[in-house]
Amino acid sequence: MKIGNYEIIPLDTGTFALDGGAMFGIIPKPLWEKTNPADEKNRILLGARTLLLKSDEKIILIDTGMGSDWEEKFAKIYKLNSSPTLTDSLLANGIKTDEVTDVILTHLHFDHTGGSTKKEGEKWLPAFPNAKYHIQKEQFDWALNPTERDRGSYIKNRFVPLADEGLVNFVDGDALFDETIEFITVNGHTKSQQLVKISDGNKTLLHCGDLIPTSSHVPLPYIMAYDLRPLQTLEEKKKLFPRAVEEGWFFYYGHDPYFVASKIERTEKGFKATNKVKFLDELS
Repeated sequence: MKIGNYEIIPLDTGTFALDGGAMFGIIPKPLWEKTNPADEKNRILLGARTLLLKSDEKIILIDTGMGSDWEEKFAKIYKLNSSPTLTDSLLANGIKTDEVTDVILTHLHFDHTGGSTKKEGEKWLPAFPNAKYHIQKEQFDWALNPTERDRGSYIKNRFVPLADEGLVNFVDGDALFDETIEFITVNGHTKSQQLVKISDGNKTLLHCGDLIPTSSHVPLPYIMAYDLRPLQTLEEKKKLFPRAVEEGWFFYYGHDPYFVASKIERTEKGFKATNKVKFLDELS
């Protein structure tokens, strides 16, 4: 898929699992398990998919997945499968880690920034040493001092070294990265998450971050219990969706283990994902 000057490539970085009830909030299990079956511990399979954007001038990553070097207990709790690694997926596309020019992080939860750093000996260092990491300033500040409710979502060795090495570009609210890439901030899931809209005026792809983690989360009430402000998430979806339908946006899902992207449509019962695809080249 190409938008503007960018070739757009999904990158798989393995899978993990989270409690299905937490992933779907108030939605009863008999409804969500139709599309997302749970294991014996009530966990559903989730992707740790990132997005690669390539142009003649830039090589950009949107999010970095779960990463590796997790303790055995952590890996077991989250049923972590780290294969392929982000490095493997980049190499499969002919890219070395030191060639990445920019990393855009939607937010700093460990499943979105886990691969941003690497462990060398006892020290954590940026995994992409020549890249600039673009992070919302309010999200970074929140991640340093989270609440008791969301403290477990932020693992500081996965993002603090980026600032320590002077590689962070702090973003303040909605902003243009360039003529094709735009940051849209939302605050329901966490403080100052940035969605990434990629558009050339004819074709638009929205990296949905955790506003819409999977295609199953498109219906308005399907909101994660992990969200700090679920009613705000509801309002953010209601504000965004009509424009997405009118302009024919494609939604890109980082956590959907089965589908990479879809369009959405409005029905008598509300919004739903349509034209779900496993490969971006199938989008039409």
